Amino acid sequence: MVPSDFKALIQRFYHLQSERVETYRLFEEGHEAYLRTGPHYDFDHYRQLVHEITQAFCGISKEVLEIKGRLHDEFDRPDLSEHIEKLQNKEKEKLELTAKLQLAKQQAQDQPEDQSCQEQIQEIRHKIIQNKEALSEIMQDFKYDSEECD
Repeated sequence: MVPSDFKALIQRFYHLQSERVETYRLFEEGHEAYLRTGPHYDFDHYRQLVHEITQAFCGISKEVLEIKGRLHDEFDRPDLSEHIEKLQNKEKEKLELTAKLQLAKQQAQDQPEDQSCQEQIQEIRHKIIQNKEALSEIMQDFKYDSEECD
């Protein structure tokens, strides 16, 4: 086990998390653009965006899972691989919530008189905030535990 390999793996993990954040930003921008095409939505363009975002998330997750495996097997750090496991579950939940939020926003735009749509949007946004807080905690734990051996 070479410490520089460990550090490089940790840095790669942080880089992948940054890519995830950027991918969410692009997804949100793309959805906002899609909503502006209403009421006759440009669904083909949006479907292509969703496909590209899905590919990006799949690639990131695949590499994060490889890092998780290496941390566990090569570096004997089950604590760090457990953090990544929790993180992956929260990221999956975040993506599901993001998709629900996008559907709720379109529904609210299509039915402006329906107040329950706005309530649903607020409820989902609250869940996303809770999810982001949980993700932040997991990342803090990961950072603390990964720096422990410096």
